[in-house]
Amino acid sequence: MTDLLTFIRGFAHFSDEGWDALRSITSQREFKKGEHLVEAGKTKNSLFFISKGFCRAYYILDGEEINTNFYFEKEIATNINSYVNNQRTTFAIQACEPLTAYEFDRGNVAEVSKRIPEIGIIGKRSLEMIAAKQEKQLELYRLLTATQRYMHMERYQPEILQRVSLTQLSSYLGVARETLSRIRRKKSEE
Repeated sequence: MTDLLTFIRGFAHFSDEGWDALRSITSQREFKKGEHLVEAGKTKNSLFFISKGFCRAYYILDGEEINTNFYFEKEIATNINSYVNNQRTTFAIQACEPLTAYEFDRGNVAEVSKRIPEIGIIGKRSLEMIAAKQEKQLELYRLLTATQRYMHMERYQPEILQRVSLTQLSSYLGVARETLSRIRRKKSEE
């Protein structure tokens, strides 16, 4: 759990009392490759801090999986609408390799936050980080071509290119797998 404490203290002051309280409401979860952290169409009121492994967010459109995000070590994963508004999820989050995560239930976080406000601040900051990541991704899709998005990933998110399958990556970039292969081939020839 030291990775979680380091993560939290990286963006907020966090007391030993707050840490003890947070640990008391934290569940360490192990997920097998292919297992879902969040299932589409269900309500999930949890935040997941990814300690080891990575997962993907995806939805199914006309029988095809569309990848919308990837969450790696030291990132928070959740469906914000489900967590905040208690709505059914529109997408699933699935482990792409064996994954260890720390799970925080919204009800427990809210209850402990009444006694220790810094817990609530950590929860809100985590949601802000997810929202900022999603906004950045939307900007890239609006402003860049598929080739430019791939080049951006090479520079700023190389873990995606190293760990994500070509099929999932092509879906994430919004191109056919063959198009992604052409982009990669052209890049390697440069």
